Amino acid sequence: MLPPPRFPTLLPSPSPDLLSFFASFFSFLHSSSSLRRRRRRRLLLLNPSPMPNSHPPPPPPPPHPPSLSFSSPESLAAYLTPLLPSSSLSSWGVTPGTKTLTNLFIELVHGETLLLHPSPPRSPHPIRAVHVASVNIRNPSGALLVESHQLLSDGSVRERWRPLSEKMRPGESIEEAAVRAVREEIGEGVGVRVLEGTHEVRVEERESASYPGLKARYVVHSVEARVEGLPAEGEFETEESGEGVEDGETKAVAVRRHYWKWVDGDCCGRSRLP
Repeated sequence: MLPPPRFPTLLPSPSPDLLSFFASFFSFLHSSSSLRRRRRRRLLLLNPSPMPNSHPPPPPPPPHPPSLSFSSPESLAAYLTPLLPSSSLSSWGVTPGTKTLTNLFIELVHGETLLLHPSPPRSPHPIRAVHVASVNIRNPSGALLVESHQLLSDGSVRERWRPLSEKMRPGESIEEAAVRAVREEIGEGVGVRVLEGTHEVRVEERESASYPGLKARYVVHSVEARVEGLPAEGEFETEESGEGVEDGETKAVAVRRHYWKWVDGDCCGRSRLP
């Protein structure tokens, strides 16, 4: 009698947990490969390779024209004479309320003023560029302090009708300029506090009041300030302490006295700037 046939021993069936593990593993490999392919496509879209015949990117815009510098008032006059109306330079320091060529030269040397000569096709006329600190000071009733006029060292009177203002110096912050302006024009004994969050900037372009015929671009930095030690009402005057004494040789004109008054509301339209 033949022995019964022998069958190979079967391995035990994998558990459902093991099948789930392998299914998850192969699904992970597939999804990772798809994710890498999508990332490569996204990078190619964001950073496409430059085409061999592509045009280079456009050059950056040209910088602002540099400020002009001069070795003497005479060299400044030689530059300005052919560019300004014929009667302009002769009126500087002669017409009441104007300043002299030497004043402009000193402003350029100290960096308080920049003289720009724009390139064509813009206007070929030079532009006097000035940053101005304008300080709004109010009394307890809300009235605004306005400088009505100034007495100059040559005896002439210059109308102002604007809040206290002063040319800013190179590297000076608006807070530093405002405090300096108040103490030079009103007095060292007053307390000054510039209010945070009140700084506003605007640009005005017009002919220079101090230098007729010369175009000017004023970048006006306005701030609100609290000043202690001022008369609370009426009109008053103060003596300038910041400008140098006039020199008989240079013929520079300086401010000697400031005349102030309180006005209701805001001002002052196209008032006179430094």
